[in-house]
Amino acid sequence: MTQADQPPSPQTAPQGRIGVLLVNLGTPDTADARGVRVYLKEFLSDPRVIEDQGLLWKLVLNGIILRTRPARKAKDYLKIWNTAQDESPLKTISRNQSDRLAAALDQGDRVTVDWAMRYGNPSMQSRIEAMAARGCDRILVVPLYPQYSAATSATVCDEAFRVLRGLRAQPTLRVSPPYYDDPAYIEALAGSIEAHLAALPFEPEMVLASFHGMPQKYIDKGDPYRDHCVATVEALRARLRMDAGKLMLTFQSRFGYDPWLQPYTDKTVEKLAKDGVRRLAVVTPGFAADCLETLEEIAQENAEIFRHNGGERFSFIPCLNDGAGGMDVIRQLVLRELQGWI
Repeated sequence: MTQADQPPSPQTAPQGRIGVLLVNLGTPDTADARGVRVYLKEFLSDPRVIEDQGLLWKLVLNGIILRTRPARKAKDYLKIWNTAQDESPLKTISRNQSDRLAAALDQGDRVTVDWAMRYGNPSMQSRIEAMAARGCDRILVVPLYPQYSAATSATVCDEAFRVLRGLRAQPTLRVSPPYYDDPAYIEALAGSIEAHLAALPFEPEMVLASFHGMPQKYIDKGDPYRDHCVATVEALRARLRMDAGKLMLTFQSRFGYDPWLQPYTDKTVEKLAKDGVRRLAVVTPGFAADCLETLEEIAQENAEIFRHNGGERFSFIPCLNDGAGGMDVIRQLVLRELQGWI
């Protein structure tokens, strides 16, 4: 075969950058009524969060909720606010998670790691558009919700594809799956719980695993969220060698008048104290980073409920956050989903 007869050597197609976008729920920009109002309006106007967005809900939202709730919630945010950086802890932790993931991946300019909030700032739109402008032709979106629900994971997908609709040159998009029973996640949670309990000056009689609640009717329509929460707790019980009497599943943060997933965390905390439990610890496995629902609702409000009803020693177990265990979970998840790209 002459040189002219030989097939041309394959050319390596130039590859653009890869974007990895960590996404959490959101937070107000400021710890005042105006900041909370802007945040709540965006959050509660999402039909994934409040499915019935009819006229009655709009009247309730704009005529009652957004007139009364922001001032009350702003006081709660002030209790946990990162005053040094003038931002919520969720923003501080999310930024740290992004920075540490970028360092752990160690891909130089090839991979751009960033973070966004589904509601509030930095918005998903601003970060996706920034990645596209930097030449990212492939983007992995990582919803930091271990357990899937339409009100969290699905709405991240909704927003990502809404943003892509406005781009002529669309990046290829991947979305990481929920990791509610991932061995690395369960091991990191268990290690965190064990380390925290070992450092306490008392031994809790019970540990509550408190997850964010959801209207029961959403589950009845087919949302798998509760099943994912149950699977997480069952895996933790097996790993920690705790039975249901020692590690109990509850649901917090209910809103409105419809029945939500039960048992309710606050009612359980109250009942346990009244029934004679004096030492209690609470972990929140559904949150990848500490936020208002963990630092204020659990660590402060539920601690007060426990003590007011006869409890004596209460301890909140922090989320995995940007610690070594939590970052290892995110790193492994991202590396698995980037296979074929890096």
